[in-house]
Amino acid sequence: MYLRIFFTGMFISFLGTLPLGTLNVAAMQISVSDGIQPALLFSVGALLVEIIYVRISLVAMDWVQKQERLFRWLQWFTVLIIVALAVTNFMAAASPHVKKNVILSRTIPRFWLGMAMSAINPAQIPFWFGWSTALYTKKILVPRNDIYNTYIAGIGLGTFLGNAVFIFGGQLIVTRLNAKQGMISWIIGGVFALTALIMTWKILYKAKGKGEEAEKIGKRQTVKYNARRGKPTN
Repeated sequence: MYLRIFFTGMFISFLGTLPLGTLNVAAMQISVSDGIQPALLFSVGALLVEIIYVRISLVAMDWVQKQERLFRWLQWFTVLIIVALAVTNFMAAASPHVKKNVILSRTIPRFWLGMAMSAINPAQIPFWFGWSTALYTKKILVPRNDIYNTYIAGIGLGTFLGNAVFIFGGQLIVTRLNAKQGMISWIIGGVFALTALIMTWKILYKAKGKGEEAEKIGKRQTVKYNARRGKPTN
């Protein structure tokens, strides 16, 4: 049972880390600019916050479910950060005097930077809320501390392995491009820009879907109300 929940958490987390996002692309950029060790420290800091969020979502599902507006605002804030990362990469690529992304190249230790960026990244909360709910439904996840801890350990390892793909992939990019920093900055800036566009589309599409659903519910309620009062419906 423990192995099953461990590998389930690890598999979900690993696959969930692979799509382009703020943290994995930032880890790749740090790997390119500062080396593998700082990028790994960044990843460890980020995954620690993630597993804290997962633990909170497991014990406070009702509260998490009610924070939709907060998560939406945090999503827009995350988009702004990604746009800023893209712009600073383009600035670094266009200017021969700028060697690194000015946001990710500050003096803040990479471990704490990973924690900070993960803390303001809201996507992981509804992601794990949804998966945990599904696992509860299938009786794979049960409300026991030992099961929770095993599940979270698997999630942490999966996130680390997923980020490692980007970290070592960044090193591969450097090798392939013969350390041409300008070209690397253009590529990573483009990845950040694409990520921002994808996130914006998801936010707007989700909001549109909820609006249409609310409109349908409103129409159904109107029909029921008119039917009770004997009024014709349009």
